[in-house]
Amino acid sequence: MAWFLLVVAGLLEVGWSIGLKYTDGFTRPWPSAATVVGFAASMYLLAQATRTLPIGTAYGVWVGIGAAGAAVLGMAVLGEPATAARIFFVCLLLVSVVGLKATSGH
Repeated sequence: MAWFLLVVAGLLEVGWSIGLKYTDGFTRPWPSAATVVGFAASMYLLAQATRTLPIGTAYGVWVGIGAAGAAVLGMAVLGEPATAARIFFVCLLLVSVVGLKATSGH
């Protein structure tokens, strides 16, 4: 169950990080509120996951999901450059997340 919570927390991190783009510096109320709620929910689920998972593993996986997801959505939705180097490093992030999961002992 902790891994499930951690993956959901990571996906919420993707959501709130992309949401930051739409807050316009927290001057737009609805996108700002959604971003803050997503952030709080992500942190809560991360905290629940760390009750049983090692903090280094949980945090690394959470950050990896968030960073990779934000980068992919940035390229796919926000028009950020999709260079071969960026795609390679996103893949490297995902390999690291899988490696952390595989070596966590949980």
